[in-house]
Amino acid sequence: MPPTTSTLPPASLLTGRIVVAELPPCAYCDAIGVLARGMRDNPLHVAAFGPDPDRRERCHARLIHALFAHGTHNRPIGAWRDGTLVGVAGLLVDGGCCPSAAESLRMLPALAAMGPRTAARIAAWMGVWRDHEPDEPHGHLGPVAVDRHLQGHGIGTLLLAEHCRRLDEEGLLGWLETDKPENVPYYERGGYRVVAEADTIGVTSWFMRREPGAGRAH
Repeated sequence: MPPTTSTLPPASLLTGRIVVAELPPCAYCDAIGVLARGMRDNPLHVAAFGPDPDRRERCHARLIHALFAHGTHNRPIGAWRDGTLVGVAGLLVDGGCCPSAAESLRMLPALAAMGPRTAARIAAWMGVWRDHEPDEPHGHLGPVAVDRHLQGHGIGTLLLAEHCRRLDEEGLLGWLETDKPENVPYYERGGYRVVAEADTIGVTSWFMRREPGAGRAH
């Protein structure tokens, strides 16, 4: 069960019927569905997984499942609306942005199941993002999405605000990548700024950095 208003940590956000709090492992299956649906049409997913939206959703669900199953550094945040999970924001810390050799090995079956072309494109995509990763300790935002039918209703802003609050509480540098130009001003509201751009399997990626205390989403 998701947290209730009576059991929320002190710093969690409650706005109307939306509850934002740490995502418990028992909610990971629901989170995979939210992320797969919410990110289905992202430009990079079209480039990596192909034109079929159902296949994109299945492939991304498989990839997120592998990340949740084998990554040990993720501290995701969830947003619940009337008890239903509707948004997720991953926070990778302690060097968890790039899978270790052992984690990468465990993820191979999931990648191979998508076919050699898709697996190669995912590897190339992740390679570009890895090359831009900052050397200093940081908190990495992602994957992050609101369920497709609820986008544009302010749920993502609540997730970003809580993410930024946690970065500031821990004095962490923030880092993210986005393949959607409309997301750039959204993340700038939380204090992020673009520090690089790169072609990623034919799609532009924007790399954004946030200094501790740089501002909060509003």
